[in-house]
Amino acid sequence: MLWPKVVTERVKTGNDRELAHSYPYRSACPSTVWAELIESASKELFLAGYTNYFFWTQVPHFADTIRRKAESGCRVRFLLGDPDGEVTRQREEIEDVALSVSTRIRITLEHVDRIGPLEGVATRLSAPLDAINHVGLSVFRFDGEALVTPHLARLVGHDSPLLHLRRHGKGGMFDRFTEHAEELWGRAVQR
Repeated sequence: MLWPKVVTERVKTGNDRELAHSYPYRSACPSTVWAELIESASKELFLAGYTNYFFWTQVPHFADTIRRKAESGCRVRFLLGDPDGEVTRQREEIEDVALSVSTRIRITLEHVDRIGPLEGVATRLSAPLDAINHVGLSVFRFDGEALVTPHLARLVGHDSPLLHLRRHGKGGMFDRFTEHAEELWGRAVQR
């Protein structure tokens, strides 16, 4: 036998190779991981969180980085919830926190507007019928890597788990999550 049992039990095979790391809380993922993934992306930055608010506070010089990425040809997309939507209102009741969901979305929209109209940067709001599918799952894509947060019941995003995925082939977890986000983007409302 070429590989002893102890080695084969520790080596990832199949679809689980795509799971680079997991965190019990999104907030447990070091800000350096976010910054490195954003910095390393050269083709695709797709930020499909319902509010995307934390990028502006957690990633140093985030707006400048977005500007620079877009100017170098990287496609940058923000998919947000509708700050005036029914699902947003319902989520605010569930979370019951001072910094409301609609406020966090509006802060993100304000920051994106400050970046200015820039070729390669696009923002859309979830279609009303898709909002419920968006509020429960955040997908952040950085070329061939993604950070995914499935939101748990009454928890805010930073208290929900996070999966760090790295694409290894067709049809894996990376593709399934990013295709979900692409589907939401396809029906989203232009801003």
